[in-house]
Amino acid sequence: MEIGDMHMSNEHQEQLRSASESGDPLSVSLLQISTSPKSPKSPKSPRSPKVHQGRQGLSKGSPLKNDRHSHSKIDGRPKKGGSGGKGTWGGLLDMDDGYLDRNDPNYSSTEEKERLVAGRKSSAEFDEYKRKATVIVEEYFATDDVVSASNEVRELGMPSYNFYFVKKLVSMAMDRDDKEKEMAAVLLSALYADVIDPPQVHKGFSKLVESADDLIVDIPDTVDVLALFLARAVVDDILPPAFLKKTVESLSKDSKGVDVIRRAEKGYLAAPLHAEIIERRWGGSKNKTVEDVKGRISTLLTEYVVSGDKKEACRCIKDLKVPYFHHEIVKRAIIMAMEKKQAEDRLLDLLKTAADVCLINSSQITKGFSRIIDTVDDLSLDIPNAKGTLQSLISKAASEGWLCASSLKSLSLQPEKRPLEDTVAKDFKIKAQSIIQEYFLSGDISEVVRCLESENSTFSAHLNAIFVKKLISLAMDRKNREKEMASVLLSSFCFPADHVVNGFIMLIEFADDTALDNPVVVEDLAMFLARAVVDEVMAPSHLEDIGSQCLGPDSVGNKVLQMAQSLLKARLSGERILRCWGGVGSCRNGWAIEDVKDKIGKLLEEFESGGDIREACRCIKELGMPFFHHEVVKKSLVRIIEKKDDRLWGLLKHCINTGLITMNQMTKGFGRVAESLDDLALDVPDAEKQFADYVERAKMEGWLELSVEFNRPALADENGFRS
Repeated sequence: MEIGDMHMSNEHQEQLRSASESGDPLSVSLLQISTSPKSPKSPKSPRSPKVHQGRQGLSKGSPLKNDRHSHSKIDGRPKKGGSGGKGTWGGLLDMDDGYLDRNDPNYSSTEEKERLVAGRKSSAEFDEYKRKATVIVEEYFATDDVVSASNEVRELGMPSYNFYFVKKLVSMAMDRDDKEKEMAAVLLSALYADVIDPPQVHKGFSKLVESADDLIVDIPDTVDVLALFLARAVVDDILPPAFLKKTVESLSKDSKGVDVIRRAEKGYLAAPLHAEIIERRWGGSKNKTVEDVKGRISTLLTEYVVSGDKKEACRCIKDLKVPYFHHEIVKRAIIMAMEKKQAEDRLLDLLKTAADVCLINSSQITKGFSRIIDTVDDLSLDIPNAKGTLQSLISKAASEGWLCASSLKSLSLQPEKRPLEDTVAKDFKIKAQSIIQEYFLSGDISEVVRCLESENSTFSAHLNAIFVKKLISLAMDRKNREKEMASVLLSSFCFPADHVVNGFIMLIEFADDTALDNPVVVEDLAMFLARAVVDEVMAPSHLEDIGSQCLGPDSVGNKVLQMAQSLLKARLSGERILRCWGGVGSCRNGWAIEDVKDKIGKLLEEFESGGDIREACRCIKELGMPFFHHEVVKKSLVRIIEKKDDRLWGLLKHCINTGLITMNQMTKGFGRVAESLDDLALDVPDAEKQFADYVERAKMEGWLELSVEFNRPALADENGFRS
């Protein structure tokens, strides 16, 4: 056939058809069809009858469909290196700038065949890579062998396609459990730079963000999960923070990828203590608990002091992969230098080198020194002249330029004169810790009460607050069993509410420091606060008193209060918080809410028959569910309205005067009755009028706030439980 023939040969048609069928939808078209402004325009060519067979026809990349050359002066080729627009995948495997024009004098059918064969070969290689990558990911999820997976990716020998492995690994993990998500993050961190080059990692994540609209069809929570993968990659230092801004600029405004970037930036990376939270979102890195990291830090510093191998020490610090926890390295190194004078120069030299190569940033160095300054008084018990030694180390570090001394707290070298009170408090802390530890082993509440009375015979408010602080602090470092035991013990004491409040204020004041060792302090402390309110250990209004002691809106303490208030506002919060750690608090095992309601009804019937107020109050107290006392109020008030008998009114009066039922529970109880007035009016026509009279009477007797109003729909959302 002649070169100028307008019809394609059967051989060429067959080749193109085969290429179209074998092309992967995630890869590019095998041939990039474009019209060059420099090449002569070709006349219209009739379409082959085979083109129109079937309803779908050929893809946009087929020269048989787009066989007309553009008459526009604008180059019709895709921009940015050949990449196509929305819905296309051009540019990944382009073999040339365009196809050969048969009307070109330099046209060679042999060259066209070679290019077609090369395109097929590239596509076949990519298909093979994708198949093997999928197998590697599946095997890795089954075996959890990072080393084996790394070796297999390296053995593929196609580094230019590694972006696809990144995309495949993350997309497969997104549709699985937290275990696989954590495994994917760990593997990416292990492959970064050593096996997969940074540009390939960046490209893989770019492809993931671009395909968010497709992923969300099969994975409804794509936005949140992919945002967390991006945030984790930033925390693990395999993506620079600038990647997010650069990527969002290349996306269309209505793309789900924009939502992913925004969620990563504002939902995860902008949160306080975000690094620790993100690191542990899927269960935490394997073998990387706080205690384990601390142990590894101590080991590497000890080995460094013995060997002096600074390069190996820096490698160990890098291998920890906890840049947000480097302040612990600084703290332990300085304390070791204070304890071992002969190791001082070597340890300072390590910190200086780590700072110079940006292995430990200035913020972590400052935080490490600040933590030592906060505990220097305790260090003075074991290290003679601890303050003077620390001041000397600070001066050396500042003179060498790797510490900004002006950002540290002032360190007074004058020994503090401890008043007698502080000495007593210190001794009490030691004894309180021993009492609490024994309680966690035995669970004997009566023994704790006896020991506490003997140690604090004067019932000092300060010592009671110290005990509350120590109890919750020790429980937060332990499992749910101990947390539940701590809440039960706290509700068993007869501490005045202000003593408990002072204990929580002390916990709030030190929350920022506690967060350095306990990344989930916000969640734990907020739950203890909410539980104390539910157990009626303190009133909801006390949260405002605690809030006034917070250091600022961005402090950890403020976050704790916000979370506690949010937990208490949730529907059915009482029952949920009571069982927050898997226990049932002071409630008897096996008591369901319906059982409690039944017991309340029976005790009220017995009181109406016998009239023994003391016995009725004892039964109410033995229920052990102070957060549910509004049910006592409700059932009593309904009986009063139905029977017009003031005997139960006397019981309510005694309960509120003795503090057995709080004003908050009284208000909830009246609100519950207000909700059921429509049903109650079916049996008692004047129920609404009676209820209004009793509300006014309760206000006059001081049971209710004068300003309270019972809006039925509003109160329906505030009640802890429904009948």
